[in-house]
Amino acid sequence: MREGLVPTALGVAVTTGAAALRTMDIKKRGMKKRDMLPMVETAVLGFGLAHIVLGAIDLVEHR
Repeated sequence: MREGLVPTALGVAVTTGAAALRTMDIKKRGMKKRDMLPMVETAVLGFGLAHIVLGAIDLVEHR
């Protein structure tokens, strides 16, 4: 298995899940500044995107 594939796949899974939660939240309740859930979802989305970027760097670096 190529190095960097696992972090990239993990990042895609986390980002997809966070984006789905975010979409449901926007449709259901709208965005409120006092809600903690949107901040947590944004953090998870960033975590997933970071894994995608780091995994892609590994994939390109270790060709």
